[in-house]
Amino acid sequence: MTFGPANQITAVRALLVAVLVILVDKSPTPAMAWSAVSIALVVVLLDGVDGWVARRTRTASAFGERFDLETDAALILVLAILAWQYGKAGPWVLLSGLLRYLFVAAGWLWPWMGAPLASSLRGKTVCVVQIVALIVAIAPPITPPTSTVVAAVALAALCYSFLVDTLSLWRRTQ
Repeated sequence: MTFGPANQITAVRALLVAVLVILVDKSPTPAMAWSAVSIALVVVLLDGVDGWVARRTRTASAFGERFDLETDAALILVLAILAWQYGKAGPWVLLSGLLRYLFVAAGWLWPWMGAPLASSLRGKTVCVVQIVALIVAIAPPITPPTSTVVAAVALAALCYSFLVDTLSLWRRTQ
């Protein structure tokens, strides 16, 4: 396997997510929030680019898909932490970032949940909605209760997708 151009773009995305992690330790000022919004928007834009490059260069791979998924999951977790830290939503918003990891942990406990999920338009859409909603929620002009509602609706969509995926895996074992 080669670490092609699409994976290099995803690596840049992962690096930018790491930069966002640094912002978690900073005071939640409007300037920091705008920095987080700007960086997260670049990560989202590059998310579309890496998939396009993988298809265009015929270098799409299972590794690249997983690398992309895990980068998205890390981004959601960091954005959820920032939404909570900035007072845009309660601690429940952390569930947005933890659901991926809970799903993986459930696969360790119940082997039927460790089976690979089929890629779906629903899953991809819910992921993008979750990321965009959290970016909107942390934007300085969006204040509670609006930011709270935005984060809650996105979390509801994510929970729905989580349940659909769990039921799909369970049905395969029956």
